[in-house]
Amino acid sequence: MGNILIGIMIPFVGTTAGAGCVYFLKNGIRKNTQKMLLGFASGVMTAASVWSLLIPAMDMSASMGKLAFFPAAVGFLLGIAFLLLLDRTVPHLHMDCEEPEGPACALRKTTMLILAVTLHNIPEGMAVGVMFAGMLAESSGITLAAALALSIGIAIQNFPEGAIISLPLKSEGLGSGRAFLMGTLSGVVEPIAAGITVLLYRLVEPVLPYLLAFAAGAMIYVVVEELIPESAEGEHSNLGTIGYAAGFVIMMILDVALG
Repeated sequence: MGNILIGIMIPFVGTTAGAGCVYFLKNGIRKNTQKMLLGFASGVMTAASVWSLLIPAMDMSASMGKLAFFPAAVGFLLGIAFLLLLDRTVPHLHMDCEEPEGPACALRKTTMLILAVTLHNIPEGMAVGVMFAGMLAESSGITLAAALALSIGIAIQNFPEGAIISLPLKSEGLGSGRAFLMGTLSGVVEPIAAGITVLLYRLVEPVLPYLLAFAAGAMIYVVVEELIPESAEGEHSNLGTIGYAAGFVIMMILDVALG
């Protein structure tokens, strides 16, 4: 159980470390650097969705023969639908945007910025939790190394996310300490979501392939709907593409080497 606790906390450590950049980067992140970091996060999430979630989901369904794709396909589409629902029902504001998304509300701009990042983190926490729940389910074939590989990969991409949320909060007028705290709190949902999933592993075991694919769909929604468009805005969009390639390859190597 100690390994599981460490595993579900690793992504949160990545967010916290990234948020700590407010103490070292006085002038914030340059636009071109931000593009690369967003692309990098997109690459990590895409590779994690394929190697850590969708492929294991289909492997677990091998007994279904030619229909082994079915749980992965259904879970993936449900994950997309879930994030679409959250996107429509939770008020939030993306970086460099003036108009918030979701229902109209009187929340402060900084609060809606944090909510936007929190929406990103929900599927990541679910993905980590489902992997460790799968590890506890003996029939899944998921190893501790594979679960840790996903946690480490998400922690790597959480580092730039923590910086990207905390530095703009500082530029909005918050002090360094408060910006760091808000950036850190945006990642709290990950270990919470992961921990709940692990605690319910006996209940989720029968539908584990669906849940793995569900988490993949939710993460791909974030990548396609938000991260890639933000990395491609304006000039030098190729920097986002380079970052994507780097993130994809690093996550692929982690999963294959450690899994």
